[in-house]
Amino acid sequence: MKEVFSTDKKRVRMAVLGMGRQGQIHSKNIAYKIPEAELVCVSDISIERAEKVGIEGVELYDDYKEILERDDIDAVVIATSTDTHEQIIKETAEAGKDMFCEKPIALTLEDIDEVLDIVDKAGVKFMVGFNRRFDPTFMRVKEHVIDGNVGEPHIVNITSRDPKPPHLEYLKVCGGIFFDTSVHDFDMARFLADEEIVEVYAAGSVLVDERIGELGDLDTTMINFKFANGAVGSINNSRKTGYSYDQRVEIFGSNGCAVGKNERPNQVELTNPEGTHKDVPLYFNIERYPEAFFGEVKAFVESVYNDEEPPVTGEDGRKAVVLSIAAKKSYEENRPVKVSEIG
Repeated sequence: MKEVFSTDKKRVRMAVLGMGRQGQIHSKNIAYKIPEAELVCVSDISIERAEKVGIEGVELYDDYKEILERDDIDAVVIATSTDTHEQIIKETAEAGKDMFCEKPIALTLEDIDEVLDIVDKAGVKFMVGFNRRFDPTFMRVKEHVIDGNVGEPHIVNITSRDPKPPHLEYLKVCGGIFFDTSVHDFDMARFLADEEIVEVYAAGSVLVDERIGELGDLDTTMINFKFANGAVGSINNSRKTGYSYDQRVEIFGSNGCAVGKNERPNQVELTNPEGTHKDVPLYFNIERYPEAFFGEVKAFVESVYNDEEPPVTGEDGRKAVVLSIAAKKSYEENRPVKVSEIG
């Protein structure tokens, strides 16, 4: 993606919908760090929450539809709750505005296909928020693959574990662990290996909180998968580590192995008679991925500003959900599932 900003070109006038944690982050990145963009307004169903953005000159709304009616808004960031994405994407496309949306696009494949068809017919730019592609550590792993330092990828291993479970109200609407957590890791596997996954086998349990099981969900999962070229991989997810946020990737190939390790608040090691000690990894995604959150929105803005295709498309979002559906089916039927069975 080009990083070109010309004072002769009009800045991208933007709005952010949803002022939860993610919306607040995107708003501040747009307002303070991206010269190609101008944050014009934000919305949230709670005007009090919208007020917390605290950016001078930004207009506040409690109804996002009023923003979509404005002719002076070029692009929209959708950071509302998961269950609202489908409808808001459709309305934003029909309003003729380019958009960045947090995953997932929708919760069923049929709904995703309908949404992408509407977006395509509207001719607007659409980017899905898989932020980990823009993390400097994981980008460096990808560079080693591109440069041939790893050789032909043979094995991709991904660890993604949260420090503690989300609150139950979130768990009721997030779609389940395969769609809320594993979906990021499926995208990362495709991104790192530059290959399509063709088969998955998922196992899981409720080991952290029985209330998660009562919602029909899992909190501990292991997914094995196979790429189209014969390479294999694994994803392990947990809703609770008990120590911190555990985010690691490994890609092993014919020439070498590239490993992306956890980020820590400092690089100090203490060695004494009891052993060698480090601080625990950064606590959660807000602390772990600030550069990634900035990078993904910057990439979206640049795609609009330079009239280019966004680096993470609606089709990327669809493929990750297809893999999540396959993982869920595999768990429920206790068998390997070919992705072709899903679509």
